[in-house]
Amino acid sequence: MAERMTASKEQLKPDPRYNSRLVSKFVNCLMHDGKKATAQMVFYRAMEMIQEKIPERNALEIFDAAVENCKPSVEVKSRRVGGANYQVPVPVREKRQLTLSIRWLLAACRGKKGRPMDRKLADEFMAAFRREGTAITTRENVHRMADANKAFAHFAW
Repeated sequence: MAERMTASKEQLKPDPRYNSRLVSKFVNCLMHDGKKATAQMVFYRAMEMIQEKIPERNALEIFDAAVENCKPSVEVKSRRVGGANYQVPVPVREKRQLTLSIRWLLAACRGKKGRPMDRKLADEFMAAFRREGTAITTRENVHRMADANKAFAHFAW
């Protein structure tokens, strides 16, 4: 089987404004239909809004903290044992933590209607920075589910 080219950490170039790979990854996930310039414009406007609302903090620090606060440490995976399905709590790898965090932040923004995406992004980043909001709620639900099913932890292999 031929090796396929995959998007990897080595290929990801930092974004032009903040020189951050995390920002570049987030913009790539935000992007629709290959419109990267539009996604970057939306993200940068959201960062400017954050800077206006919280001038004493750097907007990039708030973004980094928001992504970090949304990262789950455990999740549940379905395991079939003896004809029954169990929700088994398993620790989450670092790469998947980042992926889930970005996915939950974007889903929270896309789930809200009626406002421009840059405003929704800025509000969700600030809410996640304060450990509140939809993305943090999703993370707490995942942790609660893992905690409720810790009796089945011995099925993790």
